[in-house]
Amino acid sequence: MTTSHASLSRPHSYRSDLALFLALAFGVSWAAWAAAFALGGPAHSAAAGGVHLLGAFGPSAAALVLRVRRGRRGEAAPAHAVRFQRSTLLWTPLLMVLAAATIFAGSLLAQQAGGPALSLEKAQDAVRDAGGLAAFVGAMLIGGPLAEESGWRGTVHPRMRATLGRYQSALVLGAVWSVWHLPLFFLDGTVQHTLGLASPSGILFAVSVIPMAMLLGYAYERGGVVAAIAVHLAMNATMVLLDVQVPETLALLIGLQALVAVLLLAFAPPPTRPRTHTADAVANTVADAVPQPAAHV
Repeated sequence: MTTSHASLSRPHSYRSDLALFLALAFGVSWAAWAAAFALGGPAHSAAAGGVHLLGAFGPSAAALVLRVRRGRRGEAAPAHAVRFQRSTLLWTPLLMVLAAATIFAGSLLAQQAGGPALSLEKAQDAVRDAGGLAAFVGAMLIGGPLAEESGWRGTVHPRMRATLGRYQSALVLGAVWSVWHLPLFFLDGTVQHTLGLASPSGILFAVSVIPMAMLLGYAYERGGVVAAIAVHLAMNATMVLLDVQVPETLALLIGLQALVAVLLLAFAPPPTRPRTHTADAVANTVADAVPQPAAHV
């Protein structure tokens, strides 16, 4: 039967997509960051800073290639792909506040445990160093969420969900995403370089990417790429404003975000998405194949 053959071949097609995506995303990003390293790092050169930013768009570049290839093949979007809906406008602000609250709560608990005190001056310094509030938000948006989410969540997540559950997809993607950040530990001027790869803070930062991926995966399933970008922005901006760097704060942050993500994924499943044309066609084909009872005249 034609439809069953298509459904059986789809996971293999997704594996091919994922292999191509990872090769392109890692290749573009790591090559750009290697070039920035050779130029002296983003903190020392305007040219290196531009190349460093270009590397952040590796996932988006890979996502664009896969979308063009899918269009040329005439393939439907993955079954777990989430499009923008009006409900996104409701869920996105709530998830942004929740994500930022986990970071604030972790910082507050660390302060109570003897860690660094929360300081409004640090937040003001971060905004001033960026050139003002608008510049700060723009830098936080472009340098991470906008450059990455169409790739990690918009492209990889729905393809992984074809064969994996939500927990498994988030954990695997989180581990891959963490490894993708690795060259930044060697690039002067980045947050990762400041933490240090072999330091407790650097190790905890690498681990913290995994619960962050879980939260972003849930955000994507609730509101698509728009929600993932917004929640990613909320987390990045809050971490910078609160200057989250010490191991105590990072450790508490990992625990809190993991707990919140597990609860969301377990007890608040995303709503059923509208059926696609492909799903309708398959349903109609199956319905036609099932014998119908004779009508009574």
